[in-house]
Amino acid sequence: YKSRVKTLLLGMGADEQLGGYSRHRTAFMTSGWGGLLMELDRDVKRLGKRNLGRDDRCVSDHQRDGEYPFLDEAVVDYLQKLPVWCKTDPALPRGRGEKRLVREVGRVLGCCHASSLPKRAVQFGSRMAKLAAASSRERGSDLCTHLFH
Repeated sequence: YKSRVKTLLLGMGADEQLGGYSRHRTAFMTSGWGGLLMELDRDVKRLGKRNLGRDDRCVSDHQRDGEYPFLDEAVVDYLQKLPVWCKTDPALPRGRGEKRLVREVGRVLGCCHASSLPKRAVQFGSRMAKLAAASSRERGSDLCTHLFH
């Protein structure tokens, strides 16, 4: 598949700010709203150190530009001012409680089914990891020996 699109809209920052990771639910279940707030704060503070560089290199390697609307200063500032329960409710089931704002926008725009699906990271959601594991004993942390001779 080839596309002439040069700029990609990427969702980096949504999970970190809107409680999209399972660790956010765990923090809430073990330490309540205070624990969730601490976990969200940690995630926001380390955003630039974690996946952003990797994702930007991946996009650039394909001669594309990435736009990160959830990392726009005005968006980050707005989200930081909202009460946490407006952004996420880990007491609700998966597919409803996390990233509530994004899910609500999806529903308003008519994406009712998609906005109710549980989050699945691309490396797991595509189920490629399971296919690879079924045909091999490789792990994600292993050095890829068939690339180096």
